[in-house]
Amino acid sequence: MQLHELKPKTKSKTKKRIGRGGKRGTYSGRGIKGQKSRAGRAPRPAIRDIIKKIPKKRGYRFKSIKKKPQIVNLKD
Repeated sequence: MQLHELKPKTKSKTKKRIGRGGKRGTYSGRGIKGQKSRAGRAPRPAIRDIIKKIPKKRGYRFKSIKKKPQIVNLKD
């Protein structure tokens, strides 16, 4: 017996093609009903303005927002 002659115990199933593009099944992570599940949905203009005012920065939950630890000398 050689390595290339080995076969899997069972045949692998082919996945059903539902909800193209999301790789998450039937609804592709959108849910079933509501505005967010529909095509062409967009956030309300008020929310869009708030999002636009926030600066684009790198990193998860921008490092500058977090409180930086302070060094305290106890020998004094």
